[in-house]
Amino acid sequence: MADKNNKVPENVPGKYYVDTQCIDCNLCRDTAPENFKQDEAKGYAFVCKQPANPTEESQCKDSKDACPVEAIGDDGE
Repeated sequence: MADKNNKVPENVPGKYYVDTQCIDCNLCRDTAPENFKQDEAKGYAFVCKQPANPTEESQCKDSKDACPVEAIGDDGE
């Protein structure tokens, strides 16, 4: 389960975030490309944009649910 105390610093503020457990597998970027980006130098993904419509919300939720290391969190904000 993602830990909001271990969020990576590149996350934009809001409901969804990626924590330090991320293994940079690319799943979230493939599932929600408008909302997740990669920090290549550090080897992890981060939330670059919070969902702005129902499609993006669904894609972010799908990314969270499918994350193999549960590194995506949802604060419910």
